[in-house]
Amino acid sequence: MAMRRLFSAAAMLLCLAGPAMPAAAAEALVLASTTSTEQSGLFAHLLPRFTQESGIAVKVLALGTGQALELARRGDADVLLVHDPAAEEKFVAEGFGLRRMPVMFNDFVLLGPASDPLGLRGSDALRAMKLLGAGTAAFISRGDKSGTHAAELRLWQAAELDLSRQKPAGYRECGCGMGPALNMAAALNAYVLADRGTWAAFKNRGELALLVQGDGRLHNPYAVIVVNPARHPHVKQKEAQALADWLVSPRGQRAIADYKIGGEALFFPLAGR
Repeated sequence: MAMRRLFSAAAMLLCLAGPAMPAAAAEALVLASTTSTEQSGLFAHLLPRFTQESGIAVKVLALGTGQALELARRGDADVLLVHDPAAEEKFVAEGFGLRRMPVMFNDFVLLGPASDPLGLRGSDALRAMKLLGAGTAAFISRGDKSGTHAAELRLWQAAELDLSRQKPAGYRECGCGMGPALNMAAALNAYVLADRGTWAAFKNRGELALLVQGDGRLHNPYAVIVVNPARHPHVKQKEAQALADWLVSPRGQRAIADYKIGGEALFFPLAGR
């Protein structure tokens, strides 16, 4: 009878504790990355392959690059896959990351109303930004310190437009990810800068069309960085390095090259170049 009461008490404690967390969920590697890699569908293509080969589960936190870097600075991520080279190099130089390893690239594109009232259509991004700065048509900026936002600011600067002094008449900041920014642009029939991958996967296009592409200024490289365990001893360095090494390996690079939407490749291998 005493033994039965002991088993009953143990069972009650287990019920109160709730269901046990699966080991894979409890030990998942935390990858902080961009909304573009998530919303383009790339991670749904890549990460199951990595997990199958390595046995390492990966939890993705999809943020703007600036937010992802800040998260890693606090030790709340094990590894980064982001796309703002200047910010990445600063992160490593400050001792928060071990090494910046180039992984892949795609490009940015300027989108807008198919009627293109400002006449941006073509391959000259600098000319397009000058026309946007002088015009009154709506332009949606992510305004979220993401890699895409950083690229947009570089383009404004190259066009000799100082947003700290005066923003274009139609300039609107959403402080949001790429998907919501595209939704806002579609709703307002506005211009917007986007990465090609998210645009290819985006369904709610409305009257938006791809207007400007092919300018070297729109090049968009991504890199992987393992968070430095000297700063945050709890990070899963071994697993993070395994993911980083896989992404730049021939298998990972092939998997990146194989990802397509409608037969169009969206990301291109960059490791070793």
